[in-house]
Amino acid sequence: MKKIILGSLFVASSLFAGDVLAVVNGEKITKAEINNVLKPQNITYDKLPAQYKKQILDKIITEALLIQKAENSGVTKTKEYKELLNKVKKQVALQVFLDQKLKVSDAEAKAFYEKNKKMFKQPAKVKARHILVKTKAEAEKLINELKNVPQKDLEAKFVELAKKYSTGPSGKNGGELGWFDLKQMVPAFSNQVKNMKPGEITLSPVKTQFGWHIIYVQDKKPAGYIPFSVVKNQIKQQLKKEKFQKYIQKIKSESKIQYK
Repeated sequence: MKKIILGSLFVASSLFAGDVLAVVNGEKITKAEINNVLKPQNITYDKLPAQYKKQILDKIITEALLIQKAENSGVTKTKEYKELLNKVKKQVALQVFLDQKLKVSDAEAKAFYEKNKKMFKQPAKVKARHILVKTKAEAEKLINELKNVPQKDLEAKFVELAKKYSTGPSGKNGGELGWFDLKQMVPAFSNQVKNMKPGEITLSPVKTQFGWHIIYVQDKKPAGYIPFSVVKNQIKQQLKKEKFQKYIQKIKSESKIQYK
């Protein structure tokens, strides 16, 4: 039993030692400390490229050295330090108080989402490419060329022709238009696309004020609602603002304020 306990302690000690990345005048710099610094960026030390690991570690070491110098200088006994520390304490107290007072739970955010679901409605969207040319004859020629391409190679061929012949700004990107709401496009373009399936091209040129289009539909998304998980934090921030405004009005109404 004693051997097992000693072995466990040795393993635990080794793991802890591995988390110590540097020792500055006896002060340990741990991986957990650096992860705390990186937390707002949603990344951890282990996931950083090697060159950035050294940069962040050197930055923490420099800061540790400066703090040590400051603390050993006797600055903590000065009037300036004590006054500033008092201000910081008040700000921290206020922040913690407001965080507690204005806390919004996941349940509150979800209730708001369900009650105001229309706010999060999103229209049907299409992802497409197009080739824009000046004449109908040019467009028909390209369509005839695309008709003979096997389905598995169709998009690659479309990209190739778009880069070569399209006069639109998206030509250099293979005619890529990205995701768009049909209302964003001119009627002639939208009316054609809304009835197409992913993987299809227009078999007749589409005329708009910009010229003649050949369209390739990559994908489609039906109309629906933005998922709660995507907007949860946004909703929480909004509810916190509303709670803050109400709370300020409340404490003002309960207080005696004199303007002079």
